[in-house]
Amino acid sequence: MKVFKFGGASVKNAEGVRNLYNIVRSQNEKLVIVVSAMGKVTNALEDVLNSFFNRKPDLDANIQAIVDYHEGIVSGLFSDRTDIDAKLELLYSELREITRHKPSLSYDYEYDRIVSFGEIISTTIVAAFIKSQGEKAEFVDIRSSLKTDDNYREGNVNMELSNQLICEAFNFDGVDYYITQGFIAGTITNQTTTLGREGSDYTAAILANLLNAESVVIWKDVPGVMNADPKRYAEVVVIPKLSYKEAIELSYCGASVIHPKTVKPLQNKKIPLCVKSFVDPTQEGSIINEFSFKLELPPVYINKANQVLLTLTPRDFSFIAEEKLSKIFAILASYRLKVSLIQTSAISFSLCIDHNPAIFKNLVTELQDEYEVLYNTDVELITIRHYTKEIVDKLVGEKLVFVEQRNRLTARFVVSE
Repeated sequence: MKVFKFGGASVKNAEGVRNLYNIVRSQNEKLVIVVSAMGKVTNALEDVLNSFFNRKPDLDANIQAIVDYHEGIVSGLFSDRTDIDAKLELLYSELREITRHKPSLSYDYEYDRIVSFGEIISTTIVAAFIKSQGEKAEFVDIRSSLKTDDNYREGNVNMELSNQLICEAFNFDGVDYYITQGFIAGTITNQTTTLGREGSDYTAAILANLLNAESVVIWKDVPGVMNADPKRYAEVVVIPKLSYKEAIELSYCGASVIHPKTVKPLQNKKIPLCVKSFVDPTQEGSIINEFSFKLELPPVYINKANQVLLTLTPRDFSFIAEEKLSKIFAILASYRLKVSLIQTSAISFSLCIDHNPAIFKNLVTELQDEYEVLYNTDVELITIRHYTKEIVDKLVGEKLVFVEQRNRLTARFVVSE
């Protein structure tokens, strides 16, 4: 048994859903198929959420745009639409009913309730289509078996409870394919939670761990794990083999191919992770595993744009010691901010974070209670693994460098965009 994960780009239209089915059918394997929301539906549902939360007049129009988008996909897949139309209408009605009422005071709670519809709708369509082809396939609502705490938008998985429920739900009794959702989960009181943006990979890894899968395959629109973003650089190569450790390092540095939390559940049980192209499934792709020999890797470069560099100096000129650091990180955590890079000196602390204009002013105001705050917006974080002087000169060149860090394998630069 294997776990396949298909992202939104792979099912953005009817042709994509048919391609998913052709890939699945070619495997001759029992599969758990994890599917994300179709296309850019997550973003569209975030628009619905903001209209709902702020009582904007475009709420109904935003919901209808989502209905129309899925309608176009369904019309290209089914000749007999009676069953699928009934199932989808129930979901659309549920979404509309939620948004008719006044929102709660918790934005994160409402986020998970509303944005999760993307995954539920997509898997409803994919499961119905695969079943319509005569396959032994079943839809599973993952919220009933993948259990988290009530930390909305960043749910922490209860592995012990989830283990029991998932093994019951995915028992392959007369079933060849289970179709379920990535990214979403549920609490013990059946409230919807999510696992963080891009959390579908994490879902696939958890299912593989708990079901003792042979492997996980993540199907992407790229031919594997690349040494750089092919949309940004002309000369890129596929990295055919990566160790778990190297994959974790790349994830931490901001590589977008693999979700940062994905590797650990697989490493714990030595389950290989493959990254392959749904555009050309015949390509070998990349495999992440534990290897007994040293891998020769090319320089890998990761660009994170839209960053902010903050420098904090205590107003009383005291040392930046552990107590102050813990308070700073507590403030960052309260804004759900992830730190990309840190650098300390005796009386200053610099950090690089994603620029979120909606919360940035409030963050700075709170930090200014104890610190003098300097910041640069519109900076970029460049990370180079297995760097060479030539690659550093090529990527950094004459750019203004605010922060530079190097160790044996990794060089990192905060530069002006």
